[in-house]
Amino acid sequence: MNSGLDLRITPRTVQQQTIEKLRLAIIAGVFPPGSRLVESQLCAQLGVSRPSLREALRSLQAERLIEIIPNRGPFVPKLSWEEATEIYDVRELLEVAAVGRCAALIAPEQVKELERALKAFERAQKSEESLDMVTTAAEFYAIILANCGNAILEEVHRGLVARISFSAADPCRLRGARRTVFRRCATSTMRLLRAMKSARARRQNATWTRPRLRPSVR
Repeated sequence: MNSGLDLRITPRTVQQQTIEKLRLAIIAGVFPPGSRLVESQLCAQLGVSRPSLREALRSLQAERLIEIIPNRGPFVPKLSWEEATEIYDVRELLEVAAVGRCAALIAPEQVKELERALKAFERAQKSEESLDMVTTAAEFYAIILANCGNAILEEVHRGLVARISFSAADPCRLRGARRTVFRRCATSTMRLLRAMKSARARRQNATWTRPRLRPSVR
């Protein structure tokens, strides 16, 4: 397996890093749908103990990123095309809500970060590097969700993105659906942000007119 993804853990919270590394590997397709996750191999790849790995696997099971089958161990689940389209329908609803809230709350410096993240995704899309597309899209959505003012919306969206990213549905149709949803979100985001920046500019450039004072009546 030569994915180009470094799974080695660096000094930090081992438990959280183990979860994050495995989540990214599953989303990026390092472990394809239906594949069995061998604990001894994962411990060697990640450089963690088996108890730490099992705790991480339980967390990913709660996110529905893996299934733990009795007497067989952990597997990456398969997702049907019907399930994938239903998830995209819900994602689009959440993203429209998140974009609207984000446009009202986001700070000017974060607007620049959002524009940069969108350009990074567009470059990754042209290069067709799957890992780059996953990470740059995740960064784009992370900025929107972090500035939408709703932690529950952010949590639900993150789980849906993770589940859809490793779907076993028709890859060509899935890529098309993914790009359509992202394009709609990106278009809505930039439209709202342009309107927001225009409104701010109008407020800043508005001239203040000194009110006329009525002559005093004697």
